[in-house]
Amino acid sequence: MSSDPDAAKLKSHSSSGTVKKKPRSRSTPRTNDVDKPRKKRHASATHSFASIPNAIKLSMLNSGLLPTSRFNDENNGTVVDSISDRPIDISLFMKLCEQRKKFPVLYKLEFEIAEKTEPHSCRHGTKKSNLEKNQNQKCIPYDYNRVVLDTIEGEHDSDYVNASYVDSLLKPNAYIVTQGPTEETVTDFWRMVWQEKASCIVMLTKTFDFIKVMCVQYWPASNELEETYGGIHIKVIQEEELANFRIRTFRLYKMDKETVTEERFILQFHFTEWHCHSCPFGNALLEFRRRVRAVVGHRIKSKEAGPMVVHCNDGGGRSGVYLSVDANMELGEEEDKFDVFGYLKKLRQSRMAMVENVDQYKFVYDTLEEYVTCGNSWFGVSELSQRLKQKSQKNATTKLNEYQREYMLICKQTPRFTIGDCAGGHRGDNRKKNRDVLIVPPDNFRPYLTSFQGNNFTDYINAVFVDGYTKPREYIVTEWPLKSTLGEFWSLVYDYECSAVVVLCVPPHNSQQFPSFWPEGRAPKKYGPVFTIDHISHNHYSKIKTWVFRINKKVISLTELMAGVKAPPKNVQLFQLMCWPMGHKVPTSTNSLVELMNMVEKWRQRTEYGPVCIVSPDGRSRCGIYCSANACIEQVIQHGEVDIFQAVRTVRRHRPQLIENITEYKYCYDVVLHYVLHYLQKDLEEIKGTKK
Repeated sequence: MSSDPDAAKLKSHSSSGTVKKKPRSRSTPRTNDVDKPRKKRHASATHSFASIPNAIKLSMLNSGLLPTSRFNDENNGTVVDSISDRPIDISLFMKLCEQRKKFPVLYKLEFEIAEKTEPHSCRHGTKKSNLEKNQNQKCIPYDYNRVVLDTIEGEHDSDYVNASYVDSLLKPNAYIVTQGPTEETVTDFWRMVWQEKASCIVMLTKTFDFIKVMCVQYWPASNELEETYGGIHIKVIQEEELANFRIRTFRLYKMDKETVTEERFILQFHFTEWHCHSCPFGNALLEFRRRVRAVVGHRIKSKEAGPMVVHCNDGGGRSGVYLSVDANMELGEEEDKFDVFGYLKKLRQSRMAMVENVDQYKFVYDTLEEYVTCGNSWFGVSELSQRLKQKSQKNATTKLNEYQREYMLICKQTPRFTIGDCAGGHRGDNRKKNRDVLIVPPDNFRPYLTSFQGNNFTDYINAVFVDGYTKPREYIVTEWPLKSTLGEFWSLVYDYECSAVVVLCVPPHNSQQFPSFWPEGRAPKKYGPVFTIDHISHNHYSKIKTWVFRINKKVISLTELMAGVKAPPKNVQLFQLMCWPMGHKVPTSTNSLVELMNMVEKWRQRTEYGPVCIVSPDGRSRCGIYCSANACIEQVIQHGEVDIFQAVRTVRRHRPQLIENITEYKYCYDVVLHYVLHYLQKDLEEIKGTKK
């Protein structure tokens, strides 16, 4: 018989058939919970996570059911199988990208793992005497790989500069990553460039951005000026301007008693369209990188010159992104492999804050994916005729010719804007200003009207900036104005100092749908409450008509009147192409379109190169042909290259509907071919004549 009183009590209750349960206190633990060892439970949980299939694990991570912190330690044995820090064949890279699009949490997971690298000592960067030499105290060089300057006798800590040696995936110390020079450090910057025999300078920031000085202009403001820093004389020899970047050639030399003892020439590649805390357009960065490698690639590979100097404002996020793209592409070109995650860890071990956030890290993947997908789409102008023949031939497997394949790829990669991106055009007081509410400009890329025309007017017009080849925002694409938006149209031309208006259609005379927006006779005409357009002159040809107008603006704002603000009249030339009938996808005369482009360019050379306003019936058709072909013609003249594919991708950045069908896309090639065959040689001779 049991001596346990509880057992006897339980037995007596059972025999009576009723069991009275004693209410359990909330603070009283269950017997089973007390008996179960807690450590064992945690161990079994870890084991169970490891046994979860990878796809389920990723879905749980992606939906937030599992925290990434449980998996962002490489040594705990539960890292997701999809993460590998070994180089991967380019042929498998696309699958990696597809998986990350399906499970974006992988970007975050890899970034968090890379962030956990052990920090190295920063004794020199944190010295009190060196603190003012750092733009950002969170981005200073580690002691083990910092650039050590030659000391200057009598100057304390003169060997310090905020710069780090960084390896590429193929070459040790391939880069020097540094902060943008400040007024205190600009001399140290040039001392470093000279001492390290830099192969080139890659600058990834504006000098001034978001009401903040990002970096002092460490080179002379013009070709006529010269500056000296620490005994090094700097002079700008040449400057080339492109839409997203500039290429400058500097002459550096040292003197002794008015005699040049040593001189060097160094190129600076300055990417101008990369705002801080953002990512640029992938194809713009790839084109920039192509130019860098094309000019100094042979020097970088050889032992002729030292490392490539790369800087943004603080030598952190944007510099890390560029190095990630450049080093992986170099590895891809040499070994057909990418190592995105492995190189991120290497960067983080080399310098603080390299690749600043997950968005920038994702951008690296996206840019490399774009590089693999699009490949090299440019070719020399001498190959144009032969290439066009090849592009017309159908692929036996896909049944598509090259034009179709390229256009399908462009459509796939064109960005899509949400209603939120285009909030201005969808506002109640602006919706009626659009011919089609589905074709509305994104707020980040639309021109905002600044001329005050009364309380019934807003800053909105259905127009969008489009980049050219040599200038950003070179074109403003807009639709034929409505009766209610005639004042807004002339406000656009006046406010943005458009040098020319190009009209690519001929609507029926006295059309109600397409009201005339310029004076057809010689008498002045008023459009809206403040703008009056005066006819100055006109020249009409068989397929092109031109007018020169004076835009007069009346100041009606009381604030502006009291401040004595004056609105000077401005001249603009309007060009109308007469051989593009309504309903036709392309003009009836390619020669007339090319001639029109030449006439516009010659007019702009006489003015101050304001943007060109391109008008079509709906603001989508026709305009893309003009912008793409014109940009490509500039590329032909400047660099002897043809790249319609990238030109079309560029014009579609801000208005995806431009080049809206394969007919328009193919016609861009026809326009460029016509220009090359009939105009190029003559234009090149004229350019040589003007330079002499």
